[in-house]
Amino acid sequence: MEWTKAIVPFLPARKSFQLLALFLLLLAGFFLLLASPPAAANPRYASIVMEEESGRVLFSRSADKQLYPASLTKIMTLYMMFEALEKGQLTKTTRMKTSRVAASRSPSKLYLKPGETIQVEDAILALVTKSANDVATVVAEHLAGDEASFAIQMTKKAKMLGMRRTIFKNASGLPNRAQKSTARDMARLGIAIRRDFPQYFDYFKRRSWRFRGRVYSNHNKLLSRFSGTDGIKTGYTGASGFNLVATAEQNGVRLIGVVFGGRKSSSRDQHMISLLTRQFKRAQPVQIASLPAAGPTPRPPLPVELAAAGRTSTRLPAQQPAAALASPGTADTPASWVIQVGSYARRINAHKAAVAARRAVPTMLEMVPADVRLVTRGALPLWRVRFAGLEEDQARAVCARLYRMGNACFALPETTSKTG
Repeated sequence: MEWTKAIVPFLPARKSFQLLALFLLLLAGFFLLLASPPAAANPRYASIVMEEESGRVLFSRSADKQLYPASLTKIMTLYMMFEALEKGQLTKTTRMKTSRVAASRSPSKLYLKPGETIQVEDAILALVTKSANDVATVVAEHLAGDEASFAIQMTKKAKMLGMRRTIFKNASGLPNRAQKSTARDMARLGIAIRRDFPQYFDYFKRRSWRFRGRVYSNHNKLLSRFSGTDGIKTGYTGASGFNLVATAEQNGVRLIGVVFGGRKSSSRDQHMISLLTRQFKRAQPVQIASLPAAGPTPRPPLPVELAAAGRTSTRLPAQQPAAALASPGTADTPASWVIQVGSYARRINAHKAAVAARRAVPTMLEMVPADVRLVTRGALPLWRVRFAGLEEDQARAVCARLYRMGNACFALPETTSKTG
């Protein structure tokens, strides 16, 4: 018994040590969990943030992992509607009939009854705000006869837009194990729909919509919570988690962000705000000196545009004089300048942009031929619109005028000049 008396005084100390060790182990596990990327703890998680015009990826996590898009699918449905409007297959007042199949779709929905009709513009707003599944099927059946055929068309369009890992099986995003997409592909779609249909993109910034006496609020809360946000779409199913594609512009820089697999809509939104906030600090516009004193400062060329023009540098010195931008060997010869007013997936939109630019600045561009040319940005074919043969002052003045009118434009010297 004497040995027990001898050891008893040490028992409390040993017990305290064990408890302390257990506490430290739990604490280490907690911090390890915090340090782990969301994808490790959540297999449904993926995200990406891109500069919209340059396509430069600023942040990504599991961006090419195939996941369930849920109602982000409706962005493609809307893309197909906007395309049909441009082709004259629809007008904003066209009425589309509800089938029994469409009326049977699960919520979220407008509860349209078989035989009821809905105008195209109301259908657009129903998809943007309410994310109505019955309306998505109405659109699919009106444009393609049945939803399966429409989904095939959606998938073909996705491939044309560079969405290589996307397969659509319906127009709404309702659960289907074969319907998959990625954060990167959804970013590409978000960029494409604003680029190709700027005349319709304002629908995505509508915070509410009234239909038959009821007001439906937009599920995209970033429209009111994050400065510069003007679109585009949320999504949710039990299998996907809470998804979001959002685009915002601050200080002349536009970013697009995608989050898949949020656990709650509120935490997903906060995560998106955090991602965009951090990346806006990184994505500052390039500064170019020797700009005209009068008028707003034109946006400088983006890295991808500089590369397309034959320049290897993506950042210019803050005080680099305009003369230094000319090609070598042209010190005694005035450089010929070019302006670029956009790049478009469809040739018709490129021609429209050229006409709009010429009408906006008729005194300077009326007699200047537009150079509409097919180029490749990454793997994406685009129709580029330029006006060449201008003097530097003319080019900068045209861009300043276009910017005042809300149009894109940048000026740079032509890569080929007269040499001695």
